[in-house]
Amino acid sequence: MKILFATSECVPFIKTGGLADVAGSLPKALKDKNTDVRVVMPLYSDILEKYRKKMKKVHEFDVGLNWRTQKCEIFSLENDGIVHYFLGNDYYFNRSGIYGYFDDGERFLFYSKAVLEMLPYIDYIPDVMHCNDWHTAIIPYLTNTHYRPHYTDMRTVLTIHNIKYQGIYGREILYEILNLKPEEINLDFEFNEAINIMKSGIYNADWITTVSPSYAKELEYEYFGEGLEGIISVNRHKMTGIINGIDYDVQNPAKDKNLYANYTRSYNKKLENKEKLLEELGLDYDENRPVIGMITRLDELKGIDLVMAVGKEIMERDVNLVLLGTGDAMYEDYFRYLESQYPGKVSARIMFDSKAASRIYAGSDIMLMPSRVEPCGLNQIIALKYGTVPIVRNTGGLGDTIFEYDEVANTGNGFKFNDYNAHEMLFEIEKAVDLYKNDSDSWKKLVANTFKCKYDWKASAKKYKEVYKNTMIRQEDENILQLT
Repeated sequence: MKILFATSECVPFIKTGGLADVAGSLPKALKDKNTDVRVVMPLYSDILEKYRKKMKKVHEFDVGLNWRTQKCEIFSLENDGIVHYFLGNDYYFNRSGIYGYFDDGERFLFYSKAVLEMLPYIDYIPDVMHCNDWHTAIIPYLTNTHYRPHYTDMRTVLTIHNIKYQGIYGREILYEILNLKPEEINLDFEFNEAINIMKSGIYNADWITTVSPSYAKELEYEYFGEGLEGIISVNRHKMTGIINGIDYDVQNPAKDKNLYANYTRSYNKKLENKEKLLEELGLDYDENRPVIGMITRLDELKGIDLVMAVGKEIMERDVNLVLLGTGDAMYEDYFRYLESQYPGKVSARIMFDSKAASRIYAGSDIMLMPSRVEPCGLNQIIALKYGTVPIVRNTGGLGDTIFEYDEVANTGNGFKFNDYNAHEMLFEIEKAVDLYKNDSDSWKKLVANTFKCKYDWKASAKKYKEVYKNTMIRQEDENILQLT
């Protein structure tokens, strides 16, 4: 079975969010003697030179965009046993960063078309093209219409990592870039007098996956569906929710070179990391005072409003609060203010740094994730591996991976609340802090439970393979019906 994973970002080359982690980890978990999985992504100028100098040029060709053409160069590089292809075009990708440009629609329509047109040049026609988010969601439509004679048996799978981002543009973009005639711009695209690239992917993909079972169900509701809940409901017969995993070769306190002390299921080593973290951040250390960590994008979807509503009450519980993240200026300013009001207790690092993140995972007692919407979430899964107890809102992948601790039965791996309500969150924080301060034995049992949790890619990769095989079987059945 041959799988081509088409993505807009991928670690270790470039990253803005969880999609890059999935694109870097899932293909490695999928690859075996019966599965040839490869990855394709744009060649951004921000990709580090240490990777660029190892790339080999495979070919270059012209991509037709209505009345003009754009050159596309194909480069390849093998990393961790996976062949990666990079599609280069200076006009579209020789820029700082990945997203946020006025012509992002044009850039990723070009990229998607180039992905389909590069296949003969690399002598690799996949059985399944695995597309990810709106940046590649046009590929299923193009495959079913313009490219089906060339790729008769190729199936398409679309993974929705976050439905908030849909690729909504004026109708003219489909004509100006892809030369689609008005009669071709049908209900697959129509969205509030504009076109919606994600919508076309949902309609045209042979199968759809989301990044957790709960998120797959939530998307049918207006609160989560971002205007596409009706389309999701119509297509739920071909949708599967598969929880993301993490790469334990990378996110592992036994191997993480960023830690003050490496450990495997050692509570005492966690305390050593905690003491060193607070020392580095200039915070007061008290073994009986829990450290609440937050590693997050400072965005309304991440539940930062809840923290702002009860920030004073949280600090009155005698805790340390350590934040790492960037985002909306309003939220950044709030955490700077909190740091100024509670010297020695609060650290607000308005930045992102992987070394600092590792140390916060290891040095925190609690990881707070009060998201309003969280398709999967990786931070809570990483926190479990580092023996840090998550407090989460019961939504999406947070609800699928975190289970309320029962100190009598000694079951569960964290704390969670249901409603998007600041005082419900505060109640769970109080429960966790009280357990930490007043029942050390139960707290240590809870930490032991977190260590036992396993969310690597092995089980999830198996489910993805089942999806791929099902799409291929369905195609074989359709071919038989056409012949009879």
